[in-house]
Amino acid sequence: MREVLTTCVYCGCGCGVYLREEGGRVVGATASRNHPVSRGNLCVKGWHLHEFIHDPARLTTPLLRKNGTLTPVSWDEALDYTTAALGRLKADHGPDSLGVLASAKCTNEENYLLQKFTRAVLGTNNIDHCARL
Repeated sequence: MREVLTTCVYCGCGCGVYLREEGGRVVGATASRNHPVSRGNLCVKGWHLHEFIHDPARLTTPLLRKNGTLTPVSWDEALDYTTAALGRLKADHGPDSLGVLASAKCTNEENYLLQKFTRAVLGTNNIDHCARL
């Protein structure tokens, strides 16, 4: 069994966690005893961090609705579609018709970039965050 040190993705705290790998699959999670944030502890979400990785229902590719059906598409097509749709909404209804929800699963740096994107690119201050997610 191999252990790989990584950062827990469930909140912005940045706890250190070892993911246990066996036979090419992640099979468990353990707290890093020497990590300055978690100090050998994890919350219940951290202990179960590994469970979603191999879930067969996990989305691994972008989906767009085409003719009423969700269809797998490339990342480029999904991003082009999203860019065009946000641009249309902004042009038709103004920038304050848009809003963004930040996430506790993001790092502070990622949330900072998200608020900069919201304000500088979308042109609105409509950004919120819910730590309960």
